[in-house]
Amino acid sequence: MEEYMVSALKYRPLNFDSVVGQRSLTTTLKNAITSGKLAHAYLFCGPRGVGKTTCARIFAKAINCINPQEGGEPCGKCESCLSFEQQRSMNIHELDAASNNSVDDIRELCKQVLIPPQTGRYKVFIIDEVHMLSAAAFNAFLKTLEEPPSYVIFILATTEKHKILPTILSRCQVYDFQRMTTQNTIDHLMYVAQKEGYTAEPEALSLIAEKADGGMRDALSIFDQMVSFSAGNLTYDNVCKNLNVLSQEYYFQLVDYFLESKVPECLLLLNDVLQRGFDGGNFIAGLATHMRNLLVSRDAVTLPLLEMSEKMRNRYQEQAQRCPIRFVYKVLKLANDCDQAYRTSRNKRLQVEICLIQSAVAAEPVGEDDPAPAKTLQPIAKKTTTANTPAGKTPSAPPAATIPPPISAAPTVSSPPSVSVVSAPKTETIPDSSAATVTPAAPEGSAPKKLKKVSFKNFGAGKKAEDNKTEEEVKTVESLKEPINGEKLSLAWYAYIDSLSHDSVALAQRLKGLQPTVKDDNTALLVVSNQQVQQTVDGLMGQMLSTMRQELKNYEFSIVTQLEEIREVTKSYSAPEILKMMKEQNADVGELVSRLQLSFD
Repeated sequence: MEEYMVSALKYRPLNFDSVVGQRSLTTTLKNAITSGKLAHAYLFCGPRGVGKTTCARIFAKAINCINPQEGGEPCGKCESCLSFEQQRSMNIHELDAASNNSVDDIRELCKQVLIPPQTGRYKVFIIDEVHMLSAAAFNAFLKTLEEPPSYVIFILATTEKHKILPTILSRCQVYDFQRMTTQNTIDHLMYVAQKEGYTAEPEALSLIAEKADGGMRDALSIFDQMVSFSAGNLTYDNVCKNLNVLSQEYYFQLVDYFLESKVPECLLLLNDVLQRGFDGGNFIAGLATHMRNLLVSRDAVTLPLLEMSEKMRNRYQEQAQRCPIRFVYKVLKLANDCDQAYRTSRNKRLQVEICLIQSAVAAEPVGEDDPAPAKTLQPIAKKTTTANTPAGKTPSAPPAATIPPPISAAPTVSSPPSVSVVSAPKTETIPDSSAATVTPAAPEGSAPKKLKKVSFKNFGAGKKAEDNKTEEEVKTVESLKEPINGEKLSLAWYAYIDSLSHDSVALAQRLKGLQPTVKDDNTALLVVSNQQVQQTVDGLMGQMLSTMRQELKNYEFSIVTQLEEIREVTKSYSAPEILKMMKEQNADVGELVSRLQLSFD
């Protein structure tokens, strides 16, 4: 039986061209070899499993190759290359700084530096995980690293560049390795699967690449695990089941439920997910990622940000076209807020369920790009203005409105042929007690006339306006000027605070700390502590007065803000302090205390 070798070792690159995802770095190293411009120290840094140590070995083999190929690649056939591959080379040394991080280990390395190479041109020292060296070891290594012999080259590799001393960094050429992109990982895994004779769905390999999080070694290790589980047939469902990853099908179905406002189905889907053993926090985080992918899929410009297979990308595009943009924004924010509140919530499942319910409600159309008009609450009072009404037609007034009697066809006073009267507002709106707006009908072919304010006393046949007012009108006007008192003012104040949106929690708490007082029948006094609070209140004054006037039924109500007077605090002194002050003011007091041997306890 052939000896088994894991894919991460079996398919480890042997030359620069086979390194995945680091094209710019490998090109720079090959050019340095071709031109002969080699530095004495290199530092390769980057995430785990992206090829740092692999590139260091290829680089060390290439600079000692007896017959290098065109472009700086090692031949792999000369004695130097063969001895390195068979791990018997005397010119290339590898040191694991994680287990050899003491001063004695570095001193031993410095002794080996003094021995020239027996074959080849360079003696290469590869120090892996160099950030694990102690501070004393770094200091012992400084002088050798700065001025090594001409035949010595150091290649340092680390995953944590920030832990390297600045004095070490300044002595090295630094190469930053990039994370593997999802597409690069998928392509390499597909290459390995074809070489080994396995069948693999692109969606399954995409899921492995996402799980590896930019590390090719991690991706190959997961790939071997999935091959063992599925017997060489990698499907999306098998990979989801073995990696304990929630399938994207749940999120596609959930968004469909959102769009149809199916709240019960959303809650049942959540219950199914929780019963399968998945955490609610991970479920919400996956929902946020799904909505982000939908947002990216809406525009062809941002489509490259979607790192996944072509089939899955097309599916995201199809669902994104059915989602209104406002809905995507809303659900994305709801999922993000729920994710932040989930950790501190005492009832975590309820937190997730509320998020799903709000998301289903958010699917109702609210904007211009929605197929149906938004559902809005109708105002209590609606003011309508009729202009340029054709002759012979009079607009109908609301039943509850109190308006003067309609004008007859043959009035006793001079008036236009036809008059259009604006319907009087209800009790909840601010009426004009002195005048109403009327518009005479314009004759055919003439330009429309501007609205003109006409007093109520103009209406009626030879009677004054006071005679036309009914008792109901008088009561309505009087109810709009009800004098305020402390209890009504407090209720109106908290009614305004309760009307603030949920995003203004901090503002509501600040306003609750204030309490207006009655100044007169129509005015309240609000004392604030500083100018910043006063500016905030003044900025909200319009909305504040609108709400409180309706609550108080007094449309002449106003609020006056005033800065709080700063009172000087009188310091209280202890008996010893008073005695000390008396001594400073009169020296005889001190002498008296000394003679009488007085003391204060």
